[in-house]
Amino acid sequence: MVPTTPVTLNRDTITYEQLAKTIDHSLLRPELTEGDVIAGCELAQRYHVASVCVKPCHVALAARLLRGSDVATGTVIGFPHGAHTTATKVFEAQDALANGAIELDMVINIGALRSGDAEYVKQDIHAVVETAQDRALVKVILENAYLTDEQKVLACKLVEEAGADFVKTSTGFAPTGATIADLKLMRATVGPRMQVKAAGGVRTLDAALDVIDAGVTRIGATATAAILDEFKRRHG
Repeated sequence: MVPTTPVTLNRDTITYEQLAKTIDHSLLRPELTEGDVIAGCELAQRYHVASVCVKPCHVALAARLLRGSDVATGTVIGFPHGAHTTATKVFEAQDALANGAIELDMVINIGALRSGDAEYVKQDIHAVVETAQDRALVKVILENAYLTDEQKVLACKLVEEAGADFVKTSTGFAPTGATIADLKLMRATVGPRMQVKAAGGVRTLDAALDVIDAGVTRIGATATAAILDEFKRRHG
């Protein structure tokens, strides 16, 4: 799959269509049923968002429901702790691709990064990137809640060196999620080819516009309808 060219967005000029296409509608809570996933995919299609991000067990279902639409099927790899072996992450990626995913949000090995094993972290990411090459976008979750600023910068550089498409703040399951300070740091660290995704705590239109102004081009959200309905209410 060919990565999309990053587009600079800002709150003053963004259109409804552009805002909708920043959103990855998240369907990752452990208690979600098949019926919840079906309803979530229907919502994603009504609002024409960028993608749905489902649990691995729901990839085939989501791909079937979204076939022929403008909404991509995404899933998670090594979620939520990042502690799977590289071989396991590669198998997860292969299985997701076979079931129809075209976007993969993988979690770095957080403990390895905190231990200073940068080479392991880079090779772990690269293995998934290589598996997904020309077939899926790869977004790499740093889980910033557990990292120092120095570690966040290092992680961003490793993600870029490994050839991924996005750096992403969080899983949404850690104590904190996306912050403006972190997003600005990530955007300043990676080059223009790389994109930045905010996840965790973006639940309102104003919060979405704030992260967009910080350089974000994708947002992981469960409050998709509330965000987009509010945009329509304000702008007609």
